[in-house]
Amino acid sequence: MLKTFSKGGVHPPEEKMSASAAISILPIPNEVFIPISQHIGAPSEPVVAKGDKVKVGDVIAKSTGFVSANIHSSVSGTVVAIESVVDASGYPRQAVKIAVEGDEWRAEIERSSNFIKAGNLSSKEILDIIQASGIVGLGGATFPSHVKLSVPPGKKAEALIINGVECEPYLTSDHRLMLEKGHEVLEGARLLMNALGVSKAYVGIESNKPDAITHLKTLVKNYEGIEIVPLKVKYPQGGEKQLIKAVIGREVPSGGLPIDVGAVVHNVGTAFAVYEAVVKHKPLFERVVTVTGKSVNNPRNFMVRVGTPVSNLIDAIGGMPEDTGKIISGGPMMGKALNNLNAPVTKGTSGILLVPEKLSRRPQEAVCIRCSKCVSACPMGLEPYLLIKLSKRSLYERMEVERVLDCMECGSCSFTCPANLPLLDYIRLGKGAVAKMIRNRKK
Repeated sequence: MLKTFSKGGVHPPEEKMSASAAISILPIPNEVFIPISQHIGAPSEPVVAKGDKVKVGDVIAKSTGFVSANIHSSVSGTVVAIESVVDASGYPRQAVKIAVEGDEWRAEIERSSNFIKAGNLSSKEILDIIQASGIVGLGGATFPSHVKLSVPPGKKAEALIINGVECEPYLTSDHRLMLEKGHEVLEGARLLMNALGVSKAYVGIESNKPDAITHLKTLVKNYEGIEIVPLKVKYPQGGEKQLIKAVIGREVPSGGLPIDVGAVVHNVGTAFAVYEAVVKHKPLFERVVTVTGKSVNNPRNFMVRVGTPVSNLIDAIGGMPEDTGKIISGGPMMGKALNNLNAPVTKGTSGILLVPEKLSRRPQEAVCIRCSKCVSACPMGLEPYLLIKLSKRSLYERMEVERVLDCMECGSCSFTCPANLPLLDYIRLGKGAVAKMIRNRKK
């Protein structure tokens, strides 16, 4: 029997229509807008000014703290402005605008597609390269990777788990990466194991990607200590806590971190980025992005330079279908609707989903019928029907008691609600208010 997590979960229809589309390289845009904050933590500080010339791979913004990440130029050209752009969050963010001139890379970056085995590096050497290369979690959380790999005093890492689940409907960027860059992903996993000092790693992959499972099972014979773990298809298995439970059977406590149970989780895209940084001296300035949708004639997977406007990706699939009613950055379950097609691709952009008009409208909201489906679906064991009531009444102290901060915002509650209640929207509002309340309490 295939492994999975034990609590909650839903089964959204699979729409992996881009699964057979090999990764192709998106043409370099005429200009890019590279946000200086593409990660959880403190925004980086620009180290370039208007008029500066940059090459591909140059640092353009430096991290300002431990929980922060360097930002590198994805193109060569001239810095024409440092100004605000509206990114996928819908809010203006400071970004470095670069007019593209040619495609000149830093000399030390190895540009061949040849697979190269990494040399023997110490844990500190690997960590330093990861930090300098601006690597963050590419599964969407964008947590700086060097922070995850720095095990706090009193804790011990016992297992690395590589997240190849990709449970969001529609998205296939991780799937293609495992198929096309399997050796590199496994070598990246080996480097992460060395960085952590662990002898065991698992690559968790849902069983709806049998070709990726077969491929990696063949390759992994050359990698001691790494095991490929096929998983039952269930959303949100890509969540860290759910994946840990599914793969090694350990449950991260409420308010705890994976390291509390000896686990560290990294996405397959992150493992690939680590390989490229350590072996090919290539900072993180591009990533694989799925562009898809029910009305898209040619769903694709592109390797995209960070800072590329989303409109360029839509042009590359032949333009926006006439019936498009909404564009989402990410998947349909956890992604965010875009209000600006000039929003730049960032390190956290896994997909662009074009939703037809008839599917983009929210169904009419009805009255809660107390069916408890949201409770059964919640993978964190919360009571969403109760949290929405508390949020509407601004009862934030009670929301804290009801563990609203444990909500991972997977959207399973809203997906399963027969009354079409916007459960997640109100829970998000409540989470923000509770977090603010706690911050004020500590002052």
